[in-house]
Amino acid sequence: MSQNISDSFAQQLQQMRTETLAQLRAQRGGAVGRAEAAANQRSTESDDWAQAGSERDLAFAMDERESAELVAIDAALKRIADGSYGLCLDCGVAIATARLHANPTAMRCVNCQEKVEKAGGGVAAPSL
Repeated sequence: MSQNISDSFAQQLQQMRTETLAQLRAQRGGAVGRAEAAANQRSTESDDWAQAGSERDLAFAMDERESAELVAIDAALKRIADGSYGLCLDCGVAIATARLHANPTAMRCVNCQEKVEKAGGGVAAPSL
C-alpha cells in the first residue's frame, strides 16, 4: 500500500478514534470513569426498576461496543505503523481498498472474514 493511501487511512482512523473517545466521554458524563458513571447512574435511577435496569444495560452495551471499536482502531493504527495495514491477518492477501474504505479497521479479506463468521468466530479484534 502506498504511503499516501496509508496516510489517508491513518487520518480517517485518527478521526474515528477522536469521535469514539468523545462518545465514550459523553456517555460517562464527561471525564468520569466507568465505575463512577455506574455509581452516578444508580444514584439517579427512578422508582421504575425495570426501566432503570434496561437503561443501564443499554448504556453498558454501548460502552462495551465503543471500547471494542477503540481496540480495533488502535490495532489498525498499529498495522499502519508496522507496514502490515491492508494485508489480511489470516492469508496475507491485500484487502480490497473498497473494503478498507467501508471499514478501515478490517483485519481480514472478505473470504477469510466469511470463514471466521461461519466458524462462529465473529469479528473479534486482535489482542494488542
